[in-house]
Amino acid sequence: MRKQEVVLMRVSADKFKTGTAVNCSDMEGKMAEAQNQEKGQQVQDINQLLKVRREKLAALQEAGKDPFQITKYDVTHHSQEIKDNFDALEGKMVSIAGRVMSKRVMGKASFCNVQDLQGNIQSYVARDSIGEESYADFKKYDVGDIVGIEGEVFKTKTGEISVHASKVTLLSKSLQILPEKYHGLVNTDIRYRQRYTDLIMNEEVKKTFVMRSKIISSIRRYLDGLGFLEVETPMLVSNAGGASARPFETHYNALDEDVKLRISLELYLKRLIVGGLERVYEIGRVFRNEGLDTRHNPEFTLMELYQAYTDYNGMMDLTENMFRHVAQEVCGTTVVPYGDVEIDLGKPFERITMVEAVKKYTGIDFDQVPDTEAAKKLADEKNVHYEERHTKGDIINMFFEEFVEEHLVQPTFVMDHPVEISPLTKRKPDKPDYVERFELFITAREMCNAYSELNDPIDQRERFKAQEAALAAGDEEANTTDEDFMNALEIGMPPTGGIGYGIDRLVMLLTNSPAIRDVLLFPTMKSLEK
Repeated sequence: MRKQEVVLMRVSADKFKTGTAVNCSDMEGKMAEAQNQEKGQQVQDINQLLKVRREKLAALQEAGKDPFQITKYDVTHHSQEIKDNFDALEGKMVSIAGRVMSKRVMGKASFCNVQDLQGNIQSYVARDSIGEESYADFKKYDVGDIVGIEGEVFKTKTGEISVHASKVTLLSKSLQILPEKYHGLVNTDIRYRQRYTDLIMNEEVKKTFVMRSKIISSIRRYLDGLGFLEVETPMLVSNAGGASARPFETHYNALDEDVKLRISLELYLKRLIVGGLERVYEIGRVFRNEGLDTRHNPEFTLMELYQAYTDYNGMMDLTENMFRHVAQEVCGTTVVPYGDVEIDLGKPFERITMVEAVKKYTGIDFDQVPDTEAAKKLADEKNVHYEERHTKGDIINMFFEEFVEEHLVQPTFVMDHPVEISPLTKRKPDKPDYVERFELFITAREMCNAYSELNDPIDQRERFKAQEAALAAGDEEANTTDEDFMNALEIGMPPTGGIGYGIDRLVMLLTNSPAIRDVLLFPTMKSLEK
């Protein structure tokens, strides 16, 4: 029972004894007072514990045992490695290192649990094995301290694989207090701000980020095996193009020029296709000056790849095969759980045009809608908000976002977007109002965006002009003309397929993570000073 509850009960009992009516506001005041007293006591207790830890460090330093003077420690094995190979290691000497997560001192012998990269392992520490002075030091160690333990692998009477310590070395003194082990670290704000503590206390979080690394490595191996070259392109650019997004802006003091953080990788990678590098990709951070939600972080990881002499159909085949390959290699299966559903990456992905998808979920066939005026009338009927500058193509996309996206749970390629929302994409020869573009949706989220790349410099310049008109009309996410890129197109770019992948969203899918912050080690957070 909490202290404030006890105080409240005592107050009520006293009132009844004296015949005084219990006043609710009086009870609430006593409750608040009890809560404040408890909080004050907790702060005092914590401050005292922190003080004791610093005193322990000072005593170690005074005795010439400063752990921070140790520069290295030879680790021969990790926890899971010992458990997996117990039969071969039983009775053998090993050297482990990690953080003390729990400790039970029982006179002349103790147990401690040590956590390393792979997990946890128990160590049996006895005075007769490590010496009286070392054992006295060990008993003063705190949960959170980092230790190195040399000893023999054995199994306890209860069957737990452990290390019988012959030497214990304090490698780092923890001066802070870890969250209480039973409840773990559950406050999401603290988890995101103090990811280092989150990784210590929540094993599943560590697994997520190990998985993230494996996913990216698997992607690289897959693409390298297809003959793609991994390249790097500038993050600071004078013209932030290649996507519809508002850029972050800064100033380059040495050149006295305003520059932007890139919002896309596209335009530089296409320059490399022009230069004759037929298959290129880049995995890197991009920056978009937008809001925060479960799907968006202003700084995120994007992968773009470009392949000469193919089109968006080739990009669909590559994407489907790559997703399937990565899931099988990293997860061991092509059927992965996400929330309450199972996503089947093993089946052929559905392919549907945007107009077909809108018709499927609204009954409206925009191929039969003659012009922008008629499209706006339909938008009014369906309460779809638009601006005066928007065209029929924009409204088709608005209908898609409003009525279709939420239904695309299983892998679905949505193809053939309106030309107005695809300024860098090749038109469909038989339907020039639409372009050879697709987006892959899984769990109602866009996972990637791909084109048959526009390589006609005359058409591209007209598209840029339309984008600049949209910018002048108030669209802060519209592109401006990149003259150097135009020069590259005029030199000549072969027919090319290109695609951009949201790496964070793929990691979310394969780790069953509900929010993008759960797969970013250090997500963007509002400053605590504001």
